[in-house]
Amino acid sequence: MLGHRPLNADDYLAILKHRWWLFALPAILLSAAGIAATLYISPQYVSRTSVLIDQQKVPDELVKPVVSEDINSRLASMNEQILSRSSIQPMVEKYGLYATQHLSMDDRVDLARKNIDIKALPTGFARANGAPGFEISFTANDAHIAQMVCAEITSLFTAANLRSREAAAEGTTDFLKEQLNNAKAVLDDQDAKLAAFQQHNFGTLPEDQANNVNILTTLNTQLEAATQALSRMEQDKSYMEAMLAQQQQAAPVVGSTAAVQSAQERQLQELLAQQTDLSMHYTADYPDVVAINRKIADLRKKIAAQPAPAPGATSIAPSKNDSPSVQDLRARIHSADLGIQAKRVEQAQLSQQVRQYQGRIQSSPQIEEQFKELTRDAQTSQAQYDSLLSKLNQSQMATDLEHRQEGETFRVLDEANLPDGPTYPKRSVFAMGGFGAGLGFGLLIVALLEYMDTALRTERDIWAFTKLPTLAVIAWSGDVASLERNNRSRLKRFFSRKPPTAATPTQNPISDAPR
Repeated sequence: MLGHRPLNADDYLAILKHRWWLFALPAILLSAAGIAATLYISPQYVSRTSVLIDQQKVPDELVKPVVSEDINSRLASMNEQILSRSSIQPMVEKYGLYATQHLSMDDRVDLARKNIDIKALPTGFARANGAPGFEISFTANDAHIAQMVCAEITSLFTAANLRSREAAAEGTTDFLKEQLNNAKAVLDDQDAKLAAFQQHNFGTLPEDQANNVNILTTLNTQLEAATQALSRMEQDKSYMEAMLAQQQQAAPVVGSTAAVQSAQERQLQELLAQQTDLSMHYTADYPDVVAINRKIADLRKKIAAQPAPAPGATSIAPSKNDSPSVQDLRARIHSADLGIQAKRVEQAQLSQQVRQYQGRIQSSPQIEEQFKELTRDAQTSQAQYDSLLSKLNQSQMATDLEHRQEGETFRVLDEANLPDGPTYPKRSVFAMGGFGAGLGFGLLIVALLEYMDTALRTERDIWAFTKLPTLAVIAWSGDVASLERNNRSRLKRFFSRKPPTAATPTQNPISDAPR
């Protein structure tokens, strides 16, 4: 009847005292079964090794590493490579893994892959590029095989790290070399274009503009001086031709008059020579030049005031009867003609040079724009070439560092250990599991029996069922063995009975009570 009313502590103690063997027997039997099961399960041994990630020996400020990928990403990539069939199958064949399990090679490879475990080492400090290391473990049914396979997997990781870093460094260096060659070809082409442009536009470049302006100013000054000198030379020639005409048309004069005219002519020639010398060094506003011009003008007036010869009597052609002064005038006129021709040639040359420099100055803006464009392209190409050259040098140093294994390396901190005992199965775990399962099974049986037991043993049972007070209690004096048989028979009837098809009258609860 205990299963049909709330229970208290006394009820639980009574159940434990009455049915303790139902708890103890399943717990003992299942514990023994768990220990016996460990004798038939194949043992599993786990070998472990720790790998530490050493940082680059040379400071990053001196040699920048070319491999900047996070260590966790690289570990994931290497993990996929090492756990591939091409890496696992040789180990399966070499050590005969799972050969007795009659599995196909694919199944053996998959089973070996599942028994490999890789995890990062815990660290108490933060690192910029990931974990400080990782742990590799392998599980096998033989301790020596587990140790050897774990050691080989570790060597695969260290070799893969070296190969990947060297390949990355060499690939970066080759790529930079190719880019540098392309940049050099572009730079050479830009330099050739710039040199050809400078050669073709020599004298009209932006840096020549100031010099062109100065030269043009000088040429203009020289042209003006040549124009003035030519004008004076033409005036002198006209004057000498006039004097020659006067002397040829004049009648014979006394010697004193001829002497005076000859002296005036020599004085005029000296003044003209002085004027030419001063004009080459000074401008027309200079006081000495002004004074000499005034003297020449006065002397010419005196000569012009003398009596002029009659028209029609002038002859410029040379004659045997010409006086020395006439011959001298003829020679000076001829010399003046030669000087005028030379001065005109000089004037033409100066005019041509002036036009040339004026054209250079006028075309300077267009030339400057083209020159800036070529210069800008050349500077851009030069900057790109210098940048690639610097990066190539850094990459070559990093590659040499990887070849010398002074970059980031994997160092085996703990070699693969030989397991002292199997990690599975654990007899203590199986025994405790069997003991717990036995206790649970015994508890289930006791609860079922107590639920099916409808006997009335205490006043609380009678009150819970009938809600009537107890008048008297008569002690049980029957056969205990028969009571147990009755309980077992009722338990069998409970499990074998069918559900009722129609309602039945309520049974008198007193009839089931022991008498």
